[in-house]
Amino acid sequence: MALVDKAEIMDADAIRRAITRIAHEIVERNKGLSGVVLVGIHRRGVPLAKRLQAVLSEIESTEVPVGELDITLYRDDLSLRFDQPRVGPTRLPFDVTEKHVVLVDDVLYTGRTIRAAMDALMDLGRPKSIQVAVLVDRGHRELPIRADYVGKNVPTSRKEVIHVRLVEVDGRDQVVISEDKDGQGAR
Repeated sequence: MALVDKAEIMDADAIRRAITRIAHEIVERNKGLSGVVLVGIHRRGVPLAKRLQAVLSEIESTEVPVGELDITLYRDDLSLRFDQPRVGPTRLPFDVTEKHVVLVDDVLYTGRTIRAAMDALMDLGRPKSIQVAVLVDRGHRELPIRADYVGKNVPTSRKEVIHVRLVEVDGRDQVVISEDKDGQGAR
């Protein structure tokens, strides 16, 4: 895949503002934070969930539990994507049963990652509700899944790729849109 960066669509300040807005929306929708837990989807959903936790703590002066979810083995395209999948840790230091679970991810595209995450969560308990928070929604859904909280909607073509870069993983905060000159498409 030959990618060429076209434009930066979010810088560090825009990412910070989006996370702050999403945190306020979570508080408003749930009428506080009672029973709310955050679950970051590996890889970049985890640091985003931890950032949301910090902002929520400032807003409501309460600590919202954060967990990490690896959905590798729940993917419906596992055999197409990986010869030898690398499975990361799932760490949920709480029971999801009867909780308002906010799944956190970087990019919402086809909906398949969120579907896999919901399957994984349901194997761990029965949440009261599952909500979805994403930094970027790029469209092109293949499944009837939507985000409850969106940092930025970015209409894209299938030849374009969204790259979310976070300090915790990539050493800088930035969202860029690239074009796939080979027409393969992804993220």
